[in-house]
Amino acid sequence: MTGSAARWSLAALLVVVALVFAIWPRGEDPSPSADRPGQGAPIAEERRSADTDEALAPLRARAGLDGCPTPEPAPESSGPLSGLVLECIGDGSRVDVGQALAGTPTLINLWAYWCGPCAQELPHLQDYATAMEGRIGVLTVHQDRNEANGLTKLADYGVTLPGVQDGAGRIAAAVGAPSVLPVSILIDADGNVARVLPQPFSSVDEIDDAVRSTLGIAR
Repeated sequence: MTGSAARWSLAALLVVVALVFAIWPRGEDPSPSADRPGQGAPIAEERRSADTDEALAPLRARAGLDGCPTPEPAPESSGPLSGLVLECIGDGSRVDVGQALAGTPTLINLWAYWCGPCAQELPHLQDYATAMEGRIGVLTVHQDRNEANGLTKLADYGVTLPGVQDGAGRIAAAVGAPSVLPVSILIDADGNVARVLPQPFSSVDEIDDAVRSTLGIAR
């Protein structure tokens, strides 16, 4: 075999090896590694498999979140959140969101740990909830599968509002919220959606104005 023929044979062999490598099945998980819904991340799960209760326990202790609402006795829920069960981010318990909010007007806030405007808005929501003294509920909804990062950010912000983990965006889908963050959803006492507000609040007064004009509840 001449040198030229040998070189061509070697080149052909390398091409065949490359093709075999390209089509050979892999044993790796093909799912993207990003955690953000809508940016290539799988959204079938509410939280990452790495976020076990044991791993989250010290983060929950540091955050010190208020418990998720559990009205006693709880009236029947009839709104779009009826039967929607999620994890309470503060303690890992399961919460029927519609049932928990039934009978109480509520501001639901959709946010994520990587959202800059959310970081500015959440402390205002904390101050608003404190001023309202239970006359309206405020529930945060973490819309990313990385629950650990969500808890860390809440602790950093000093926000102790009750919240649920919803990495699959089930609440947003149920109420027809747009794919932006933050979003606030005003729910009336009957569990119906009164208003969807895809905007950040920059003060307690802005929150108060929106709630008063929609639900008739003022500070």
